[in-house]
Amino acid sequence: MISMGGFDTHANELNTHNNLFGQIGPVLTAFHDVLVTLGEINNVATFTLSDFARTFQPNTGGGADHAWRNHHFTMGGSVKSQQYYGAFPTLALNGPDDTGEGRWIPSTVVDQYAATLASWFGVDATGLATVLPNLSNFATSDLGFMA
Repeated sequence: MISMGGFDTHANELNTHNNLFGQIGPVLTAFHDVLVTLGEINNVATFTLSDFARTFQPNTGGGADHAWRNHHFTMGGSVKSQQYYGAFPTLALNGPDDTGEGRWIPSTVVDQYAATLASWFGVDATGLATVLPNLSNFATSDLGFMA
């Protein structure tokens, strides 16, 4: 597991995120290329995970406050690529999906995302219920992005 912090940007968000994404992109590319060279690309899934996001409306310091909805990505040879899961919100302050300051309730939750990956790792339904006790609150536990 690798952790990369610094995304909790209550100030100067645009510059901070540009810097962070500039760091993570080349690292992920290099990791992917090594997995291909080693012949392990189908045995490894790389993914992002966070239980919160940022508000769409910036605060006075050019940052954003905590919100609910977030975007994640997964890469690897067993990932069904170039697909989106969940409903994309209307990106408008005070729009139909906004609960305030650009906070949107997610249509797809981190539990479903984690369950899809855990199933690919071999966790059975009983194990999923133990590890992700809120999973039963959602219509599906497998989003279908792993082959």
